[in-house]
Amino acid sequence: MQLDDLTADLLGATIRRALRHGGDFAEVFAEDRRSLGLSLEDRRLERAAGGRESGFGVRLTSGERTYYSYSDDLSETDLQRAADAVSAALRGGAGGAPVTNLGAVAAARGTAVVAVPPAAVATDVKAALLRAADDAARAADPAVSQVIAGYLESRQRLLVANSLGALVADDRTRVRFTVNVVARRDGVIQTGYESLGKSLGFEILDEDVAQSLARAAAGKAVTMLDARPAPTGPMAVVMGNGFGGTLFHEACGHGLEADGIAKGSSIYEGRMGDLVASAIVNAYDDGAIAGEWGSAAVDDEGAPTQHTVVIEQGRLRGFLYDGLRARDKGVAQTGNGRRQSFRHVPIPRMTTTCIAPGEASVDDIVAATDHGFYAKSLAGGQVEPASGNFVFGVAEGYLIEHGRVTAPLRGATLVGNGIDVLKSIDMIASDFEVKSGICGKDGQAVPVGTGQATLRIAAMTVGGTG
Repeated sequence: MQLDDLTADLLGATIRRALRHGGDFAEVFAEDRRSLGLSLEDRRLERAAGGRESGFGVRLTSGERTYYSYSDDLSETDLQRAADAVSAALRGGAGGAPVTNLGAVAAARGTAVVAVPPAAVATDVKAALLRAADDAARAADPAVSQVIAGYLESRQRLLVANSLGALVADDRTRVRFTVNVVARRDGVIQTGYESLGKSLGFEILDEDVAQSLARAAAGKAVTMLDARPAPTGPMAVVMGNGFGGTLFHEACGHGLEADGIAKGSSIYEGRMGDLVASAIVNAYDDGAIAGEWGSAAVDDEGAPTQHTVVIEQGRLRGFLYDGLRARDKGVAQTGNGRRQSFRHVPIPRMTTTCIAPGEASVDDIVAATDHGFYAKSLAGGQVEPASGNFVFGVAEGYLIEHGRVTAPLRGATLVGNGIDVLKSIDMIASDFEVKSGICGKDGQAVPVGTGQATLRIAAMTVGGTG
C-alpha cells in the first residue's frame, strides 16, 4: 500500500481503534520520503545514504502520557496492529474521546513553488557542483589542504489525521549545499564553513553559487591562520549576522519551547510579560517564511505554521507550542510540533527563529565600539536551559580597536546568560540574513534556520588564550 492509498475511512477506523480502551487524543502520521546525499572529500566523490522510505506512526495520549507505535509498512494490517499496540496500554478502559469524522484531505498551501524538482536533475550535474566547489576552494589559497563539499536533497510527502477531525497532506522539497575547508600553515590548522539550504528546488544552485560558498569557506579558514590568541575578559561584543543567530537559537530559543516550560526546566517559565531583553529587541519564530530551510506549510501534526512573536520590545510575549502542550494549556497551537520522521513523536521545536533587524548600519555599530570583539560566526556550544547559562566557541572572530575591525583572533569563547545577553543588546543593524542548520533535541534532528542582523552586546565575557 502507498501513501496515496490511505483513505479517510481507513485512517478514521485506525484512530477509533486506538481510542477504544480510552485516551484523550489519537493521531496517524504517515510519510513517504525520497532523499539523495552526495559528498566529496579529498577529491573523491561518494554517494551518501539515500533512497526511499515510507511508514507511519500511531500516537495515543492520555493525560500526560503518550503511547506510540510505528511501522515501515503502510498496510491496513500494520495500521491495525499499531492501533492495537497503543490501545493495549489502556486496556480495561471504557473508551476514549469521541472521534470527529474525517473529511476530504486538505492539501496544505505550500510556502514556495519548486521550479526545478531535484529528482529531475541528473546526479552527474550535482556531482559537478561539488567538484567546482572543491576546485574553487583549493584555488583560493595554497594553504587549503582539505575540502569537504556536500549536497543533500529530499522530498517528503506526508499525511496527518487525528481524532479532532484533521486530515492534512503536505509535500516538502528541500535542497542544501555545504562546504567545509581546512587550511594549514606552519603547524597551524584552521577551518571554515559555509552553507546554503532552502525549502525550494535545484533552482537555488549553479556553479557560481557553489564556487562562491567554497571561496567564502576557504577565506574564513585562511584568514584565521594569521589570527592571534583571543584576549580574555568582559568587553563589548559585536555579533555577526546570519550564523550569529546561533546564539539566540541555542541560548534563548530552546527555553521558549513549551515542553521545557511545562516541565519547569526553562528560565522563561512564569515570566510572561516580563522584561527579558533590551527594549530594542523583537524576536519571533516563523515556519511560514516562503522557501526557507526550516519552513513548511504545516507542522508535523498538520497545524498551519505561522509567525509567532516571542519577544516584543524586550518583553516575553509567547512560547512555541505543539498540540499536546497547547491543549493542556488551553491555547492555540503555533505550528511548532515537529518530528524527525514517522519513527518519532512530535515535540515543540523551533523553525526559523529570528531577532528582527534594526535601523543601524554595520559601520555605525563598529564605529561606536572603541574596544571589543567581533564574533562573525559561532561554532558549537553548551547551554543549560534551566539557568540560561551558556558557553559558545567562536569560529571566526576579530578584534575591534578604536572603532575599526583589525586583527583576527582565534581560540575565543563567549560565556554568559541568555537573558543577561538579551538585555545587553544596545544596537541592531539592518543587514538581516537567515542561515540554515540542523538542530538536535531529544534524539531528533530537524532542519532549522537562524535569522539575525549584526548587533552589539554592550558587555559580555570573552574567554580566550591571550
